[in-house]
Order: sequence, then C-alpha cells, then structure tokens
Amino acid sequence: EVQYVESGGGLVQAGGSLRLACTAPGYLFDEYAIAWFRRSPGKERTGISCIGFRDGNVYYKDSVKGRFSISSDNAKNTMYLQMNSLKPEDTADYYCMGLWRCSDSFSHTDDFGPWGKGTQVTVSS
Repeated sequence: EVQYVESGGGLVQAGGSLRLACTAPGYLFDEYAIAWFRRSPGKERTGISCIGFRDGNVYYKDSVKGRFSISSDNAKNTMYLQMNSLKPEDTADYYCMGLWRCSDSFSHTDDFGPWGKGTQVTVSS
C-alpha cells in the first residue's frame, strides 16, 4: 500500500510562494500519473494538477494555471508543486494521490491507497 507524505505548507502572505513536496515510497512514478488535490475550508477535496510520466501529460485547473507548476524527481519518488502568486483562496489542505492517467477530467479513485495527512497552506491577505 502506497503511503503519501506531503510537506512544505505554511503561512504566507498573498503574492508569496511555497513549494510543496509529496513523497511516495514504492509508488511507480514511471508507470502511473500522480496529482495534487486540495480541500479548502468548508469545501470538498478537488484536483488541481496532475502529471503523467508515461504519456507526458500535465494538467492544471484554471484556478491555478499560470501560477502553479508541477514536477517530479522519479529517482526520489517525490513530486513537487511550486506555488507562486498565492491568493487567499488558495488556502487549503493539500494532498497528493496516484492516478491511472493525467487528463483534464482526472479525479480520485480508490485504487492507489489512502490519503496522506496533507499539508496546510494558509495565505493571508
């Protein structure tokens, strides 16, 4: 069973930057895709970005496009989310999760293990 460990969150002022990391020992980064999700206070968890290593697909939700950048270091079983120009509406708990494939319609499935604890991002105005 894959265990996801997210880190890098914190408190930042609007306009600032953070870099989140997701480590997933044992996850087959070269075979499957992986994604970032977030859950804002009072809202459901939603996907914001994914990357597929076999097909090279990368996707960003419109709300983060142009500000966030997803990348990975497969040798380290680690994925990153560089978040720039942060806004108060980016305040959320951020999670990573495996996917079969990265596309503009990606969503969570139960096939890639349980959620990690997430990392909290708070953007002050």
